[in-house]
Amino acid sequence: MTGPRGLSDDLLQDRVVLVSGGTGGLGAAVAEAAVRNGATVVVTGRRTDVGEAAAARLRETGDTAYFVRCDVGDVDQVRAAVDRTVELCGRVDGLASCAGLTTRGTLLDTTPELLDQHLAVNAKGPFFLMQAVVRDMLRRGAGGSIVNVISMSAHGGQPYLAPYVTAKAALIGLTRNAAHAHRFDRIRINGVNIGWTDTEGEDETQRRFHGAEDGWQERAGAGLPMGRLGAPDEIANLVVFLLSDRSGVVTGSVIDWDQAVPGAYD
Repeated sequence: MTGPRGLSDDLLQDRVVLVSGGTGGLGAAVAEAAVRNGATVVVTGRRTDVGEAAAARLRETGDTAYFVRCDVGDVDQVRAAVDRTVELCGRVDGLASCAGLTTRGTLLDTTPELLDQHLAVNAKGPFFLMQAVVRDMLRRGAGGSIVNVISMSAHGGQPYLAPYVTAKAALIGLTRNAAHAHRFDRIRINGVNIGWTDTEGEDETQRRFHGAEDGWQERAGAGLPMGRLGAPDEIANLVVFLLSDRSGVVTGSVIDWDQAVPGAYD
């Protein structure tokens, strides 16, 4: 069971929104929600064939969408992706940083290489995406909005998520630091700590690392308070809201989007 599709409300009318990791999973849901709400969207991903197909699906709504190839773990590609977005669209009004790496590792078995991979994709990539986007906003003397997709695991997470937690916790601090630094530039920067969500990537992860079989989503959801996993469309609606003027002056907020309440116990 999934949640409802997002509604079109023109929250991002005439805005240019860059969505990293926008070719699949949660990123694709954010891109679709942004297009439904009037934005011109640029999605990034590592595979050209997948990315071009994703952009073509977005254009079926009649709005403008582009694909720019980018591995967010590569700073040069990150900077080039923002430059290309400005070249294509003239500016960047909003950034949704959705790309992520979820491979497993504990404190004892994580290698330096694995930790470096997580830091590159889950912290360093968002850092330099924000840097490039904020520079474009400052160059134009314009405000804007950025949303970093983080994780409930940043509160501590499971033992097998040590490198992931390390990087995502860093992204929380970065989100708040950047929001504070640029609040008088009228650039709002917020984050969303997402909980367990039914995406293609999560399905692959559960099968690869945890031996999950068909129907695992329903079985897992049955044990959750709301009786199901979260849906990408629901998170996408929140991200679009935070990117839009409808969210008002809020900045530096990191919102827990989950069925669990950190720090609460039965």
